[in-house]
Amino acid sequence: MISLLVAAFMFGSDEGDKLPTAAPGTVGMSAERLVAMDRVVARGITAGGYPGAALVVGRNGSAVWSKGFGSLSWARTSPHVDPNTTIYDLASLTKVVGLTTAAMVLFDEGKLSLDAPVVEYLPEFAGGGRDAITIRHLLTHRSGLPAGRDLWKVARSPSQARQMVLETALACKPDRCFIYSDLGADVLGFVIERISGLPLDRFLEDQVFGPLGMTDTGFRPADSLEYRIAPTEVTPPRGYPLRGEVHDENAYALGGVAGHAGLFSTAADLAVFAQMMLNGGYFNGVRVVSDSAVRIFTAPQRGSRALGWEMAEGGTASGEYLSPSAYGHTGYTGTSLWIDPEREMFVVFLTNRVHAARAKRPSKVIADVRADVADLSALAVIDSPDGPLAMPVSFRADKAEDWNRPVRKVRRRGRR
Repeated sequence: MISLLVAAFMFGSDEGDKLPTAAPGTVGMSAERLVAMDRVVARGITAGGYPGAALVVGRNGSAVWSKGFGSLSWARTSPHVDPNTTIYDLASLTKVVGLTTAAMVLFDEGKLSLDAPVVEYLPEFAGGGRDAITIRHLLTHRSGLPAGRDLWKVARSPSQARQMVLETALACKPDRCFIYSDLGADVLGFVIERISGLPLDRFLEDQVFGPLGMTDTGFRPADSLEYRIAPTEVTPPRGYPLRGEVHDENAYALGGVAGHAGLFSTAADLAVFAQMMLNGGYFNGVRVVSDSAVRIFTAPQRGSRALGWEMAEGGTASGEYLSPSAYGHTGYTGTSLWIDPEREMFVVFLTNRVHAARAKRPSKVIADVRADVADLSALAVIDSPDGPLAMPVSFRADKAEDWNRPVRKVRRRGRR
């Protein structure tokens, strides 16, 4: 059954790849252990968690396990997923691949200070306690801004949505609480635009994606690419199925380009990005950011956060076996990226789990599969000084706990 679900297997071939490829054994990884990823990802499809997925595992500068599973949608005629060409809505991976990288570029240029108040760059952000918010607060989600607000229900234009973000009342005083905030990411996006004098999408294309050759990465993909974009919501508030248009309603209200969401990409492009980070900001003759900026932005700050990035703590989407220095992020649409500097390894996993999922609890399916994929990437490394880690008897996807358990309906007594 798995062989029917695997649409592409490219390890050992350079054709179409953005990274050089290598057989697992040549970079200290076990092909036998990596094969378990196929079972885990395929189980998520057969359980109805997502129609398809793209996966790339890389180590020591090469892609060693690059595969597409299933199809772009549930339709019988839907194309198979290809990690080199299938484009996914990255959702909150935008916060790190896009926004945080843009901040790193300006930090390197001496134009962005981590501990400067945001109002130094955005004077219109003043008042209501917002004057005390720093750039570091935004990057670590300690600004005091709430998680979000329904911009899409009120704003009639991107400029109105932007004004609503800037006027949002704080949920707590800056640095007093941790609130994972899309609004904070949006504010930082406005800062990037103000300093650079460019829209966020243009800045990233000029400074990051273009130089790295990430030709399938960007905001608001062209209509001509729709045939290879994985669809997302079927019945969103917008009233029509989404394909090639950002899934997040607030990002859409902001014009499709936002600090918190809106980026689209392929697994192959993200593999290039991950390798650039492992290389200390350098890839294929191009330096995007300094090695010191990479170290600063990916070092632990407070709790489980680095600057923009999340640290791998175990028991979450990062699984249990990544190194303590590993960092990454996830996206609501079913995406994840984890980078493990100690092992010189990364894993990219992209799905569209918000597309008409057939599982009763698709969020549980993607949570378990994400963690298993991260675990298996670490477990596949067999050249560690202490030897390979012991393989578990089974993985979360093997158990599939609560994936499709019937939802209990509570009977309510009506008034007589």
